[in-house]
Amino acid sequence: MMVGVTLLLTGVLVSGILLHKANQNTAYVSTPSERPNFIIILADDIGWGDLGANQPGQRANNTPNIDLLALQGLRLTDFHSPASTCSPSRAAILTARYGVRNGVTHNFAVRSVAGLPLSEVALPRLLQESGYYTAMIGKWHLGHCGPYAPTSRGFDYYLGIPYSNDMGCTDVPGSDLPPSQPCSAGPQGEPRVGLPLLENCTVVQQPLDLWTLTLRYRDAALRIIHSARQRKQPYLLYVALAHMHVPLAPPPASFSTNELDGGRDVYAASLQEMDDLVGALKRASDETNRDNTLIWFTGDNGPWEKKCQYAGSVGPYTGTWQTSRGGGSAKQTTWEGGHRVPTVAYWPSRIPANTSSHALLSGMDIFPTLLSMAGLKPPVDRRYDGIDATDVLLNGDQTGREFLFHPNSGASGLFGDLQTIRAGKHKAFYITGSAEACGGGRGTQLLHDPPLIFDLGVDQAEATPLDAGAPEYQEVLGKVTKAREELLWDIATDQSVSAADYTQDQSAAPCCDPQRASCRCPGPAGG
Repeated sequence: MMVGVTLLLTGVLVSGILLHKANQNTAYVSTPSERPNFIIILADDIGWGDLGANQPGQRANNTPNIDLLALQGLRLTDFHSPASTCSPSRAAILTARYGVRNGVTHNFAVRSVAGLPLSEVALPRLLQESGYYTAMIGKWHLGHCGPYAPTSRGFDYYLGIPYSNDMGCTDVPGSDLPPSQPCSAGPQGEPRVGLPLLENCTVVQQPLDLWTLTLRYRDAALRIIHSARQRKQPYLLYVALAHMHVPLAPPPASFSTNELDGGRDVYAASLQEMDDLVGALKRASDETNRDNTLIWFTGDNGPWEKKCQYAGSVGPYTGTWQTSRGGGSAKQTTWEGGHRVPTVAYWPSRIPANTSSHALLSGMDIFPTLLSMAGLKPPVDRRYDGIDATDVLLNGDQTGREFLFHPNSGASGLFGDLQTIRAGKHKAFYITGSAEACGGGRGTQLLHDPPLIFDLGVDQAEATPLDAGAPEYQEVLGKVTKAREELLWDIATDQSVSAADYTQDQSAAPCCDPQRASCRCPGPAGG
């Protein structure tokens, strides 16, 4: 166990110092009368290679609207989700803290009684308290109603699914592809909980209709954007789309997965549907307050390889060292395909068009960057792992993080342990492991002491580690060793660490009517 503790975390002290330094040198300061609007779009299980702008000409372009954001804004090519699975990534984005600090190290379940610890302060709360109107559309996955619900964590309005869209049954095949069993076909009489749609804390449809969900999301988001002038206050709109988690695009008139090019057409259609929604949000923003609205598009983690033809593309980040030994190297892993995500920032009056940045950044950096742009400072009673990336977004600075740590997310080791470290262009693995690959294969978890170190500058596929005897290896090893030691001390002295409650109870599942099968809502709403 002491070995696990020793390998647990590395380098947060360094990143915390960076945040403090960045806040002292803020490049953009807004006044209350001109504070910017923020639209944050988080795509679920999207691959770095799914964005057409990341691989121009290499595959069919299914993201013309997101590509337009990149053409008219900034493409961040070395941007990473804070974890390689849903709940930990979302918690870290909203708190600017690794899961070992905010307590969320793995996913919450349908019957989870809790969520993001109440001791954690989320980004929407800070913006709300400063006068922002805050709204969220889409997947939450950080706790159900009560004190853990979005409207209890700083959002004025919420419409969406409380967890992933494959965590409940539906009446229309499409909660997964190939089609899952409908709610009426529970195995051996086992009760099946219908997938709920919540508005604020009210179940408005259960089971929901996935095929009309995008339209409902779009209409709600557009109302929020267009009503901003009437509210006369800046806004945060957080849109968390679950399109890539399982395909959501409408099925053809005669539904048959065998007719859909083995599933690739289905995935492409789902990607296009998400892209259409992003385009609608951009057009509405441009029509209302184009010069004072930041749109930031990114992903929560990489593709889910076990979905085979229904999974996205990691591009060149194939994790070849691992895949050659068995298993997958995307979602749930700390290989690049698990956490390097397509990311674009768009703000016509502030971000130069058609630019790109190779600065090393994380989803945790959204929190301090938005606060900085809104003229706010984070609470001083806790330590943070995000950095203020304002200079990168607005001034072309190519300097990002010195170190970034990737938490174990299910493929190997203990959940949340930080045993993979980026140091500039190098990446060190103290543990390796794989997720389930297409076809079901998995590799073997391996500990590495000394660590495997790859040079991503010449080896995007993570195929060949550096020779442990080479001077380059020894130099990098010295850096990551020091960062690990600093982090261990930082965690040991951190009084703000939270612990999430992962207890489950049948009564915790969102349920419109417990007396009806699948918790079905009576009347038209639930069918």
